[in-house]
Amino acid sequence: MKVAVLGTGSWGTALAQLLVENGHQVGFWGRDQEPVEEINQNHTNQAYLKNISLNPALKASQDMRTVLEGAQMIVWVLPTQAIRPVCQQVQDHLRSLNSSMKPLLVHATKGLEPGTHYRISQVMAEVIDPSLYQDIVVLSGPSHAEEVARHDLTTVTAASHSLEAAEVVQEAFMSPYFRVYTNQDVIGVELGAALKNIIALCAGLIAGVGYGDNAKAALLTRGLAEISRLGIKMGADPLTFAGLSGVGDLVVTCTSPHSRNWQAGQWLAKGYSLEETVERVQMVVEGVSTCAVAYELAQELGVEMPITQALYGILYQGKDVKTSLQALMMRQGKQEASLSHHLQSKGEE
Repeated sequence: MKVAVLGTGSWGTALAQLLVENGHQVGFWGRDQEPVEEINQNHTNQAYLKNISLNPALKASQDMRTVLEGAQMIVWVLPTQAIRPVCQQVQDHLRSLNSSMKPLLVHATKGLEPGTHYRISQVMAEVIDPSLYQDIVVLSGPSHAEEVARHDLTTVTAASHSLEAAEVVQEAFMSPYFRVYTNQDVIGVELGAALKNIIALCAGLIAGVGYGDNAKAALLTRGLAEISRLGIKMGADPLTFAGLSGVGDLVVTCTSPHSRNWQAGQWLAKGYSLEETVERVQMVVEGVSTCAVAYELAQELGVEMPITQALYGILYQGKDVKTSLQALMMRQGKQEASLSHHLQSKGEE
């Protein structure tokens, strides 16, 4: 099929290359001239995927209309803050192209929109006229772009309210090194993907402070508990958080220096300001804005999220890292709640 991939960052490039290797006709759109020219001329994208040679058949363009023309599937691989404006651009082009064919919309972005608190699929559904597309599918899971570009074994989830739509995406992306499962819990898949960035930032913090595996295990376990509490409160299937977009994505993001959120946490722990940290990482750190959204949602819905609250204090209220970690450890003693308890209390601990 013809697929339009929007976004020439690390993950967009890795997915575009995968689709080319799977035999699809790929239109690859990027906003900036420099990476587009580098991809076309040198078959590299060094700013995002260092020392990776790209398939020569992968061609990029700054002309969105050309990339979208005839596309049966459109894949958003963009930072959260770019989703809404690019959706508006896509809608304008789809209307002007006036094609009878309705594309399937896919996104691989892991975040929540500040202000609205919307998941990415909600933003897409709000902006784009439903008469212009088939369905929306979320592609998510434990997947470092660098490793996918090197053909490391990777498994992800394609989630949609329409199982048929999810299966189309599954078939398009499946390869000997990239396995795709389907899921119909869009809420759980999107929330797991977004909220784990908060925990990944904290994983970088505790590593930067010098704590070891015991602290890491505690963070991942209790982090998953609070992700699940909020997710259940918002209507997610609790079992989703035991899957690829839950514990799977949490493990890969919280244990690897590939993770930009982990990197950011480490720089913060070493005393760099938030602005300096983001500059050092040189890519969007989704966990920073997601933390603020999750903090606001927790307050609004009455869900206890102590790790998120502690990180919010560090990022936005100037609180000390070590003092905040100590305060978490000295909270009032609690019983480790079972899954059935979470279900009965609908997300409240």
